[in-house]
Amino acid sequence: MPLLRFDVIEGRSPEELRKLLDAAHDAMVEAFQVPVTDRYQIVHQHPAHEMIIEDTGLGFKRTDQVVVISIVSKERTPAQKERLYKLLAERLKQECGIEPTDVIISLVQNGPADWSFGMGEAQFLTGKL
Repeated sequence: MPLLRFDVIEGRSPEELRKLLDAAHDAMVEAFQVPVTDRYQIVHQHPAHEMIIEDTGLGFKRTDQVVVISIVSKERTPAQKERLYKLLAERLKQECGIEPTDVIISLVQNGPADWSFGMGEAQFLTGKL
């Protein structure tokens, strides 16, 4: 059920984007124990001048491979979140060659009444999910 949005600088091939999405999904399944078929991912590609991603004073050098991952999810424990962040950085490095300094993650939590998966229903509230 987590919704992931990926903001990247344009220029990646469809195959590169698929690897990115697959690696992120694998990390999500492992860290949050979501079902494999629970997959909601959206990619936004931007010209380089539309993404200004600096280091927040940490001394990171960003490249044109930077990925900003915005996640909307039901409540998760701090341990689950930390596990996800670690797995995302590791998997994106292993599978896509993206340096951990180029992976930025923001997670926003919401509740059962904040989701409708179709049919105009709040399936978490109705008990269908």
